[in-house]
Amino acid sequence: MKSFAIFISGRGTNMEALLKAHRDGALHARPAVVISNKSDARGVAVAGSYGAPVETVPWKNADAAEGRCIEILKDRGVDFIVLAGFMKILTPRLIGAFRHRILNIHPALLPAFPGTHAQKQALDYGVRYTGCTTHFVTEGVDAGPVILQRVVPVYDGDTEELLSARILRFEHEILIESVNLMAADCLEVLDGRNVRIHHEVRA
Repeated sequence: MKSFAIFISGRGTNMEALLKAHRDGALHARPAVVISNKSDARGVAVAGSYGAPVETVPWKNADAAEGRCIEILKDRGVDFIVLAGFMKILTPRLIGAFRHRILNIHPALLPAFPGTHAQKQALDYGVRYTGCTTHFVTEGVDAGPVILQRVVPVYDGDTEELLSARILRFEHEILIESVNLMAADCLEVLDGRNVRIHHEVRA
């Protein structure tokens, strides 16, 4: 079974969905470590409640922080990384070490509304549909190859909070599904852009 690391900065809501899925036998990869750049992040306590090992890596210097992360990931035998509410932009050092092995979840239908406050961006723009996306992390912010997406309607009277809550359920679903696809070697990046999903494990 492949193992993965979860990077968090805050509440760790998507992290908890992954840990719960693992506990319930619905996740086909093992969460080897949770890494947080904040020792007081709520997600640190949540990870501990699931028995997940936690490492805190201060991020005052990105190069030093990523160097420490790479050490931890190698020591833990990590195959891939999931960013679950991690609020730091990774540099080519870590991205290069785990090329097409870092997954991120974003609350919009990329390439629309990248960056922060994606739900507010969708409401301000007046779209009728938004959603969520899992993608591989590249050097561009929220610009990597798309893995899975779910469409979520925008209703009259929606607030950022209401829309965020409606999207979150689907974030959990596609993140778990994406991790399982990754664990089964079912994802292939073509020409650095398009992701082919193989329905059987590739030899």
